[in-house]
Amino acid sequence: MTAQTVETEDLATVIGLEVHVQLETETKIFCGCSTDPSDDPNTNTCPVCLGLPGALPVVNEAAVEAAVKVGKAIDATIPEETTFHRKNYYYPDLPKNFQITQYDDPICQDGELAFSVEGERRSVEIRRAHLEEDPGSLQHVGGGIDTADYTLVDYNRAGTPLMEVVTEPDFRSPGEVRAFLAADEIDESTLDDADPNRTEVKNISSHRGAEKALAYEETRQKNAIKRGRAVEQETRHWDESKGVTLSMRSKEEEKDYRYFREADLPPLRVADWKERLEIPELPDARRKRFREEYGLSAEAASKLTSTKEVADFFENVASEFDADLAATWVADELLGELNYRDMQITDVADRFDAIERLVELVATDEITTKNARETVLRGMLDDGDTPDEIVEREGLGKTSGDAVRDAVEAAIDENPDAVSDYHDGEDGAINFLVGQVMQKTGGSADPGDVNQRLREELEG
Repeated sequence: MTAQTVETEDLATVIGLEVHVQLETETKIFCGCSTDPSDDPNTNTCPVCLGLPGALPVVNEAAVEAAVKVGKAIDATIPEETTFHRKNYYYPDLPKNFQITQYDDPICQDGELAFSVEGERRSVEIRRAHLEEDPGSLQHVGGGIDTADYTLVDYNRAGTPLMEVVTEPDFRSPGEVRAFLAADEIDESTLDDADPNRTEVKNISSHRGAEKALAYEETRQKNAIKRGRAVEQETRHWDESKGVTLSMRSKEEEKDYRYFREADLPPLRVADWKERLEIPELPDARRKRFREEYGLSAEAASKLTSTKEVADFFENVASEFDADLAATWVADELLGELNYRDMQITDVADRFDAIERLVELVATDEITTKNARETVLRGMLDDGDTPDEIVEREGLGKTSGDAVRDAVEAAIDENPDAVSDYHDGEDGAINFLVGQVMQKTGGSADPGDVNQRLREELEG
């Protein structure tokens, strides 16, 4: 799909998102319990996050600071006063039977976020971004949400600080949504069509899942309308294993939640924090700097700023080696191999030193680029060996001097037809001879050096 409006028989896909961003704080938003994941269920809990009678919440300052930084990043308005509310509903993973969230005074309002889709820059308006607590987590035993024998509840996650970022319905295809979600994980999303009823799709945990779920909903809703059926206002569950959405419940309206002010938490007045809090260099600014400082192409700069971890690693490599070489090895070779294996840069964060060593071997002409790419890097990712171990085991040290000279002379002697073709002006014959030399040297000679030696020998 393109970034343009998708229209079929007067139907247009209209998508808005509610993105849940988990804030990286050491403790929960309204108590001192740890946010570190635990394999032992219901251990990171206390009377506050379990909602026990008489327990009172206290706002985590670090969570508020993080929310203000998000507001600064999306150029949102931070109001003079922001308040918390209770959102009342019953669900097994919500121990208090209400969620502390923000209603009509969110901490971030009227922002904007730019992103790239199919080589074009787009911007999406952010209606609001508000603070709230995460509920607990459910483990369905013996099946999925609709087929499980029973369900276990773990309250370790209850009270983890979240920001819910709500966009305007500015998206026109599932592909646009995936492009937008380049830096965040999505917990739930909403897809609207021309019908005023809204279908909300929940329990999405990846960018790819968001695109697939929305594509399924797009087809399901259009088919329903074509058959004369109304699109129900409901909440649906994304079943990743089956690739379908399933109806969970009819969609509540705001009045059903009976919002009212959280009397145990005073209003926050943090508008001035936006000026004093520093935020890291944002992807757009970093992308622009990479092009100016390192002379990179737009495509390379975009790849290298796909995540903060990728950008940081590139700059570390570029500080030691030529920027073009660093860009090639990080943006093309490394990310290409990781993508093929469905891995992320964070999966090899503990091996950055080994990858830099591989770039050093190429930069110092100790191995050929071909061997570094096709044998060493792949061996490192598949088997966990170091580049030096692979080079020694496979005998990949670059061949030079007399060995290359002997291989060049042998290739010329053994292939008189190719030599004749070269002298007749068929320059492509040189590529055949280069291949013969590379075979004789086990791929360990430098192709450029071989090409030059062949021409000197043939023209001498």
